[in-house]
Amino acid sequence: MDSPEKKYYKIREVSELLGVPASTLRFWESEFPSLRPKRNAKGTRFYSQSDMERLHMIKFLVKDRGLHIEAAKREIRSNPSGMEKRSRAVARLKEIRKKLVGMLEALERRK
Repeated sequence: MDSPEKKYYKIREVSELLGVPASTLRFWESEFPSLRPKRNAKGTRFYSQSDMERLHMIKFLVKDRGLHIEAAKREIRSNPSGMEKRSRAVARLKEIRKKLVGMLEALERRK
């Protein structure tokens, strides 16, 4: 996630951080009752850190593992803490891989 000090994220920021369209985030809100971002008077969504963790977990299940929405719901209900740990581990590994690929490309450019 972007910065640990940040308390709330707007939908555009979340969309960019997760790499999914805002419409997907809105759809996930309608499907997962635990995902309820705060809204201001104009209806602007504000996602908290806990919302971000849930979204990472949902993205892991739906996009990375390829589960259908109903299967993802069952998975979250049956083992919420295990899924959260697994999705965090996968996110960390992806970040590490991205850094390693960047290092490799930098080395190849130096040749």
